[in-house]
Amino acid sequence: MIFGKRKRSITRLLVVEDEPLIAFDTEHFLSSEGFEIVATVDRVAEAVAVIESDAEVHLVLVDVSLADGSGLDVARAAKAAGVAVLFVTGNCPVEAAEVADGCLTKPHAQRDLLGAIEAIETRIDGGKAKKPPAGFRLFGGD
Repeated sequence: MIFGKRKRSITRLLVVEDEPLIAFDTEHFLSSEGFEIVATVDRVAEAVAVIESDAEVHLVLVDVSLADGSGLDVARAAKAAGVAVLFVTGNCPVEAAEVADGCLTKPHAQRDLLGAIEAIETRIDGGKAKKPPAGFRLFGGD
């Protein structure tokens, strides 16, 4: 199929966001784009529990500032489990590059969220990412 979309390797997402409206919008949008939302949680402990469970997660979308702690702790748990991480936050911390695959600044357009996920997926699949979407930084070598 020449003009068909390529098969995604990132399909199962964990959303970690403590702002209910943002969490709902993100879950709804990504579900409508064909992603499976494994869980949407708002606490560090819940996110780590999902990551450490038998649930298959391909990518964690996590805010840095959570009600009960830091998304950096979630990212560290994901990295230890071999799961990709995208910070979606208002302020990307300096140490994000050590524990995440990329960082997308809030607020962002929905197409930029998709572009950030696609860039991480392309990198994981061994390709070279296209021009990054607005407000997105991809970590790692290019």
